[in-house]
This record gives sequence, structure tokens and C-alpha cells, in this order.
Amino acid sequence: MPISVEHFAAFVLASVILLVIPGPTIIMVITQALAHGRKVALASVIGVGLGDLLATSLSIAGAGALLAASASLFQVLKLVGAAYLIWIGYKMWRTPVTLPDMADAEVAETPANTAVIFRDSFLITALNPKGILFFVAFVPQFIDPALPYVPQAAAYVLTFTALGIINAAVFTFAAAGARQTIRRPKVMKIAMRSGGSLLMMAGIAAAFTRRAS
Repeated sequence: MPISVEHFAAFVLASVILLVIPGPTIIMVITQALAHGRKVALASVIGVGLGDLLATSLSIAGAGALLAASASLFQVLKLVGAAYLIWIGYKMWRTPVTLPDMADAEVAETPANTAVIFRDSFLITALNPKGILFFVAFVPQFIDPALPYVPQAAAYVLTFTALGIINAAVFTFAAAGARQTIRRPKVMKIAMRSGGSLLMMAGIAAAFTRRAS
């Protein structure tokens, strides 16, 4: 067997605990679902999944070790990711919220550029060097040295990505359900600006965080 069942079960449990704590990506997913509805927000869920897949794959391929060794590279990537996070939060703050007065909640979903939503969620997830470093530190705890490394690492990457997609989708459907219940532009505007503010705060915090020694 290419992977230890006990180690894999522990990895899944630890990943679920980590993922259910909302971070900047989940804040964005929730905000998009509230603003545009379930169908459009699914683009952000896919973006989160592919962003996780890229970040975790890079860490396994050795990018994590490179970032850990290079303070300057880490600083550059950290500032790029933080700036993008602040920009997305600012755009959310400025986005007007209009809800047509229709009985059908699905019809009432406001139009949005799904490609832009996908791009933003993908980049916010992928441009996170601290996430790559975390995965590098996280995965080895569940690697069985008696078994081949590559199959175990691949299984953990794919599992973490799948769990991330499921987690984002759960938040999306919950937020979309709240949107269909609330359906008031003033409340939606508050939700959009709150989400945008949290993203900008997360970006500012990320910009000033120090690289772990």
C-alpha cells in the first residue's frame, strides 16, 4: 500500500480542522456568493481549488524549501500577494449592489464576470507564500518514512485540494442561501463592504508579517 491508512486519516482530520477556519479566500467566496448568487460564486470555488492545487504542488516540488531559504524571494511574493488582496478588497468595497425585484431567487442573481471572479480567487489562494511554507511544514508530519515519498505526497496534495473545494463550496451554498433569504440591497451592501474590509485588513496584516525563522 503506497500510503499509511493511519497517517492519511490523521491528515484528513487535521486538514478539515484547518480549512473550516475562514481565511481571506473563504471571506471572498462568501462575499461573492452574497453579491452574485450561487452559480457565479462557483467560479470562485473552482479558483480556490486550482489555487490550492498549484500552491501545494509547488511546495511538494521544492518551492517551499526555496522560499524557506530565500528571505528576499519570500518578501517579494508576500508583498505581491498582500497587494493583490488589498486591491480585491477595495474592489469589493466599491462594487455596487443591485437586486432586481423578482420572486425567483435564481433569476435574481446579479450578473458578474465569472472569469474575473475565478482569476481573483485563484490568485489570492495561489499567491500565498506562507501557505506554501505551511504545507511544507504540515505534510512531513504525516509521511511514513518506510513508504515511498512521491505517492504519499501526491495523495496528500490531491486530498487537501479536494477538501478545500468542498469547504469553499459549503460556505458558498450557505452564503447563497442567506442571500436568498435576506434579498435587501442595503444588507447586501453591508456584507460586501464588510467582506472587502476584511480582505484589505488581511492584506495589510500579511504585508507586515515576518518570515518565520
